Amino acid sequence: MLLEFIKDAILAAMAAIGFGAISRIPRRAYLWCALIAAISHSCRFLLMDKDLGDLHILAATAIASFLTGILAVFVSPLAKTPAEAYFFPSLLPMIPGIYAYKSFGGIVMCILGESQQHFQYYFYQFARNGLICFAIILAMVTCATIPIFTFKTTAFSATR
Repeated sequence: MLLEFIKDAILAAMAAIGFGAISRIPRRAYLWCALIAAISHSCRFLLMDKDLGDLHILAATAIASFLTGILAVFVSPLAKTPAEAYFFPSLLPMIPGIYAYKSFGGIVMCILGESQQHFQYYFYQFARNGLICFAIILAMVTCATIPIFTFKTTAFSATR
């Protein structure tokens, strides 16, 4: 369990650094971005663990995204960088890629299916996975931006 936890944190940090590089955030933000991603993604990992939190991926991602927003808001004045520079790359490792993949596969199989039973099964897969993917992304965006609006003075003082 501990090894999986550490691996999860390291991979999330690496992904956040990569997404930060694509987004062209300032170099001073890379370490903070990696730290926020590692903490948030590990939080989600623990919340979803059967023995600890046993939460659905949607609830766990919402809580972890809120944590991402909180951390980004309070780190941003320290590094004189807007909070968005931290939480966008930190959230990207939590995007539910497997649900998007299964949703896309379901719609392709709907189109290629030859019987009504196959169509119904794969349409169900498309709809279920697509709705879960959409709900997770919506929860991520909503929960990560709540701290910015809640702590306006702290969030917007980073670039002054």
